[in-house]
Amino acid sequence: MTPNNPIRVLLVDDHAVVRAGYRRFLEHSRVMEVVGEAGTSDEAYQMFRLLKPDVVVMDISLPGASGIEAARRMLALDGRARVLMFSMHAQPAFARQALEAGAIGFLTKDTEPDALVQAVLAAAQGRRTLSPRVAEQLALDNVMPDEKRLDVLTPREFEICRLLLAGMTVDEIADALKLSPKTISNRMSEIRQKLDVRSDVELVRLATAAGLVPWAARPGVEGEAAA
Repeated sequence: MTPNNPIRVLLVDDHAVVRAGYRRFLEHSRVMEVVGEAGTSDEAYQMFRLLKPDVVVMDISLPGASGIEAARRMLALDGRARVLMFSMHAQPAFARQALEAGAIGFLTKDTEPDALVQAVLAAAQGRRTLSPRVAEQLALDNVMPDEKRLDVLTPREFEICRLLLAGMTVDEIADALKLSPKTISNRMSEIRQKLDVRSDVELVRLATAAGLVPWAARPGVEGEAAA
């Protein structure tokens, strides 16, 4: 990893200004080159196939399907893919699902620029990185069994649940995930059974406790519901 052989990075965030900031931080290191940028999950996946970057730096909150879904697709295509999640979300449910999907690391957006550069270097070398904030939340999650109920969901089921809670219809979720509406309906029934909830109200209560509902913050965690 030298200026003559830089780490090739794909940046994924739906805000162009944010991507410009990331690019500046990373390329200032002189051992990284941003070879592409994407603003949606689909764009990220297509650019990953085309560019074959060494590391993908990806936000979770994207229009339609999330960065977790994009990571899942990338790892399904290439098990050697190295995806570093970089998000406003510090809730354990998001971190666990991202890691379950195959992400090599998870940082929050309040991370210092130098720490982001070091995390990309670590990812390129196959080493995992968690920001202190995420590691702390995961440790706290171990003493909050109600919130760990979401761990029974697969990354795909978690994504369906997230989109449902964001207010998307069955048809919209099907379109975002490239599945049929019937498949989504069946998966939603399986999700309710796995979580042992009998109604959408119970599902919302459980998801709110885990910080998944965008318009309701988890009690005791200020400002983390928005991304």
